[in-house]
Amino acid sequence: MEPIKANAAFLCNYEVMQILQQLKDKTQKKNKRVESLATVTYETVHYLQDTECKNQSAESIQNFLEAMKIFKLTKAEKLMMVNTPPRTELEIQLIVQESEERLSEEDVQKIIDISNNYFPPT
Repeated sequence: MEPIKANAAFLCNYEVMQILQQLKDKTQKKNKRVESLATVTYETVHYLQDTECKNQSAESIQNFLEAMKIFKLTKAEKLMMVNTPPRTELEIQLIVQESEERLSEEDVQKIIDISNNYFPPT
């Protein structure tokens, strides 16, 4: 999983963690620049392993995004939902701009159910 063009797409936390783990595995040379990169990589992977992405897979993310197509959400809103799956109505209000106008109460509940289905709480 490597980005083809820099800045061409958003990466979710799961994808960042996968790329950094691959980079960490490839990096064996020892020089000052690589050691600094190794530290940043280690700290970032360590942080991400304590977030929701530790239980996600490429398949669960893809299935979640397919299920979310019925809602008119922006890419950034869907990305935030992948990184931090909404469990409450308040979380959806914080993620989706003008959610009261754009989503019905049933839509909000469907989004919560979809999030819990594809990204079960731990």
